[in-house]
Amino acid sequence: MTTRADRPAQLAGGSVAPCRLARPTGTFAMVAADQRDSLRTMMAERAGVPGDRVPDDDLTEFKLAVARTLGPYASALLIDRHYGYHRLVAEQVLPASCAPILAVDALDQKPGQPVEDTSLDPDIDPAAAAADGTHGLKLLVIWRRDDRRDERVALAARFVDLCRAAGLASVLEPVARPTPAEEAAGTFRLNDAIVEAARELAPLRPSLYKGQVPDGGTGPLTRLTAACERIDAVVDVPWVVLSQGVAPADFPTAVEAACRAGASGFLAGRALWTDALTGDRDAALRGPGTDRLRGLGEIVDAHGRPWWQAPAAAAVTA
Repeated sequence: MTTRADRPAQLAGGSVAPCRLARPTGTFAMVAADQRDSLRTMMAERAGVPGDRVPDDDLTEFKLAVARTLGPYASALLIDRHYGYHRLVAEQVLPASCAPILAVDALDQKPGQPVEDTSLDPDIDPAAAAADGTHGLKLLVIWRRDDRRDERVALAARFVDLCRAAGLASVLEPVARPTPAEEAAGTFRLNDAIVEAARELAPLRPSLYKGQVPDGGTGPLTRLTAACERIDAVVDVPWVVLSQGVAPADFPTAVEAACRAGASGFLAGRALWTDALTGDRDAALRGPGTDRLRGLGEIVDAHGRPWWQAPAAAAVTA
């Protein structure tokens, strides 16, 4: 059987290969636990209290519970420095089979509102993260058709370079949003924006491109697959999908569609652990959360493209 060690250590262009974030099959079943104020808002809504009544420790404990319970079934887990990363490392929460990924995005986000913009967190040292045993870094980029597109490309390029210099995999996550004018006119088309963002940012050659699911993950498998093929046509590095905006019940079909189109898996949070925000947290993670993650792992192994078969990876051995 092919193993991670049998594959090239770099992608074409010099980016660090994402092998340490992958399953032995070359696919990705990764858990996201890097939400910050958005998680606080979700917890507050379910508890029926204002957001400022949810203490930081609650966010940290929730994320560590996610890591302990879902980590054994995940190929990697994404977390932020504010709520849980240092304890995750110090307490060796994750098994060796689950690679830590550290979010390096500083978020411009008002309480209870979506993230408006991002930058690189100046308090994160990639070399120190590597010494901690972290295998990858993640940057969220809010992509819009506005006059700051070149600035965002430069930000993403700087991120990829920082990861390469530290010997870490770079996970680039563009999320397409409408401009105020597009929103007012009703002219924003999500699927077209997802493809346009990928065409603009994937050529930076991150180790792993993390994209939105077209159509919010709704609709028949064949239609979703065709929409995802548009993404695959402009992304030549390994890519995965996120679950934001996709209902948990729709996410398995969305992942299958993306994988049939050329994706290698997923990096998802809400589709896996939302149920654990109410009631018995640990029971929800052990039951529905674990079942979903294992089922999604079977989907990516059955239909996902091994990361080393992506064009940029295949070019290394051509």
